[in-house]
Amino acid sequence: MSLARVMCHELTPLHISNTEPIVFVVDDNVSFRESLESLIKCGGWHSKTFASAREFLAWPRLVVPSCLVLNVSLPDLNGLDLQKRVAVERPDTPVIFITDQPDVYTSVRAMKAGAVEFLMRPFDDDILLGAVQECLKRSCFALSRDAETRSLRNSYARLSHRERQVMALVVSGLLNKQVGVELGISEITVKAHRGQVMQKMKAESFAALVRMAMRLRSEHTRSSLRSDEVSVQF
Repeated sequence: MSLARVMCHELTPLHISNTEPIVFVVDDNVSFRESLESLIKCGGWHSKTFASAREFLAWPRLVVPSCLVLNVSLPDLNGLDLQKRVAVERPDTPVIFITDQPDVYTSVRAMKAGAVEFLMRPFDDDILLGAVQECLKRSCFALSRDAETRSLRNSYARLSHRERQVMALVVSGLLNKQVGVELGISEITVKAHRGQVMQKMKAESFAALVRMAMRLRSEHTRSSLRSDEVSVQF
């Protein structure tokens, strides 16, 4: 019996905002799926198993900390191809690969694409549980970041057109008087708009507002905003 099984009651599952983490397992070998399901339960987490990649993709996305334990060889969709789909459709779900045959080329591709671990069967239970724990930590971080970004975008969406103009200029370093000249309004009006911006963005300080603007700009650069999201222009 492995150390992980002996100490299973001492392992603490990861929690975030009262949501239960879930470990997805995709493998066409039923006995291996059942074995992994038992190990994951011993580690203190919920699991959901699938016999194919398409079964997994058909499962509704849950906004909870999660990870995917994935066999490289699947009957319908290649494990690496599924990894690509997950990276786009479920970027907050890190991947752990498992294989029966050593393949340096495949393992390198998987790791370069962001896989947390690439394990050969048979593997030590503790290594897999440690990899799951790391995946769930990363998933928590990704979900928290997404929530913060959505909150920022919602706050930004509440700004008027003029308030967005003022915000863009003040975070670029212009003084209130310079902003007024740029927009053709009085300094007093600039101060009023600036106050509204601080309040609507829930910024505790000017430095915090600058960080928010940088975060919004960065997120906008990293990914194209969907049509239902506000366009950020700084």
